[in-house]
Amino acid sequence: MIRPKYPEPVYVITQPTPPAPNVAPVAPCSCGHQAPAAPQYQAPAPAQTGRPIGLYLAVGVGAVAGTVALAIAVTALFLAIAVTAVSVTVAAVVLRSMLADYQHNQRR
Repeated sequence: MIRPKYPEPVYVITQPTPPAPNVAPVAPCSCGHQAPAAPQYQAPAPAQTGRPIGLYLAVGVGAVAGTVALAIAVTALFLAIAVTAVSVTVAAVVLRSMLADYQHNQRR
C-alpha cells in the first residue's frame, strides 16, 4: 500500500518574558540628570464582568422563537402546496373519466 511521506513537524516553544522587578527610580546623580528606572510590571486589568446577561438571553430566545415560527410557517406553506397538487390531480382524473363517459355515450 502506498503511503504519503509527511514532513517532520516543527515545534516552536516560546517562553513568556518574566516580569521586570519593581525598582524605585534612581536618585539624580551629581551631574544633574536622572538615570532611567527599570520598567515596572503592571498586572493586566481584570476582565469586565458587569455585562447584562438578560439582554443576550432575550436576544437568543427571540432568535430561537423566530426560527421556530419561520420553520412552522414554511412547513404549513409546503403542506398547502401538496394538498393543492393532490386536489388538482384528483379533479383532473375525475374530469377525464367524466369526459370519457360522455364521449362514450355520444357514440351510441
